[in-house]
Amino acid sequence: MVKMTKISINPERLWSRLMDMSEIGEIPNNGSRRLALSQDDVDGRELFLAWCESRGYRAMFDKIGNLFIRRDGTDPDALPLAIGSHLDTQPNGGRFDGILGVLAGLEVLETLDDFKIKTRAPIDLVVWTNEEGARFQPAMMGSGVYCGVLDLPSVLATTDDQGISVAEETASHGYDKGCPPGFQQIERYVELHIEQGPILEMEEKAIGVVTGGQGIRWYDVTLTGEETHAGPVPMRSRRDPVPALAPVVELVYRIGQKDENARATIGKIETRPGSINVVPGQVCLSVDLRHPREADLVAMQEAFLNGICNIADAHPKLEVKAKCRWHSSVVQFDPEMVSGVREAAKQRNFPSMEIVSGAGHDAFNLAQVVPTTMIFVPCRDGISHNELEFTKPEHAAAGANVLLDMALRFANANQDALQLQE
Repeated sequence: MVKMTKISINPERLWSRLMDMSEIGEIPNNGSRRLALSQDDVDGRELFLAWCESRGYRAMFDKIGNLFIRRDGTDPDALPLAIGSHLDTQPNGGRFDGILGVLAGLEVLETLDDFKIKTRAPIDLVVWTNEEGARFQPAMMGSGVYCGVLDLPSVLATTDDQGISVAEETASHGYDKGCPPGFQQIERYVELHIEQGPILEMEEKAIGVVTGGQGIRWYDVTLTGEETHAGPVPMRSRRDPVPALAPVVELVYRIGQKDENARATIGKIETRPGSINVVPGQVCLSVDLRHPREADLVAMQEAFLNGICNIADAHPKLEVKAKCRWHSSVVQFDPEMVSGVREAAKQRNFPSMEIVSGAGHDAFNLAQVVPTTMIFVPCRDGISHNELEFTKPEHAAAGANVLLDMALRFANANQDALQLQE
């Protein structure tokens, strides 16, 4: 018999792979830029697939570009345990957001091979398409299509800022020839990720036992007036939307100060046409509202929409609109799987704590269809979506070892001991 805690991943191999992947789409300050379905994203996937193929794992993909890497189990009728995350990044992203979950998942499969361990159920390592939502919105696109939260035709029609559609990019990379979304059924899902916040580091914990996630609302706000020359037209005669921007900003950040758990962010502001000597005809901005309690998030949303109506009334020369681009409800993860993370951390003597995810993840979509949980590890100064994003090698290894223990536990489904290959 072999005890779980005697089996550990190869930390040097995991770290080396993380550094190798970061060279694809490398940008200054040790960052990475692999926007979803760009050539850099596909190049990163090809490197990942080459590592998988070198170990003989079977690869499949669906029509939105989700990748599924299978390590077979002993029971041909068992549904797989799925582990994974994403390889796409923010425009000025780091080396660990999403990537850690994918490469730690590969490390889990290789460790099982290295120790000649059979699992009863197969294990599928998944790379979800466009988790970030940086190039195409909404975020968590691939997992959303897989889970039926988003419909494939609408997603394929989505375009980026250059007018390039998801359909064009999936076709150019051959993903349109893939399987129908949802073809690959799974039993459970576990995702390892950096925290993307400062709590674990401040509390000196190596593992975050993630119990759920904040609800999220994304809005597009447009303030429409009339563009005209900056010189000849008197101020009183203009339909300038810019003065209405200040009360919108004040509204959003006042809502974000509702309580210590509330979050409100304006991530993008654009004037159109964007010329120095033209009064803008339109101001466009994004609004991101979050809260871990659904009722409080609904109250924030209502306050925001009511405030937008008041701003519209105060600026009768303008058209003021707020349109919901995307929403994700508050998530509660599966208690049994949450307990599994807690117990694995305890068995390995990793200091841990319960935590609620402040960021959105593919696991949020998966939680709607199968038992799901996440594992967090600290990131330095809580920085993420930034070239300075960093997690210590020992924390990356700790998270991967907890992921390994979760794979052993749930892919063996109530077996008391691991079955070793002869």
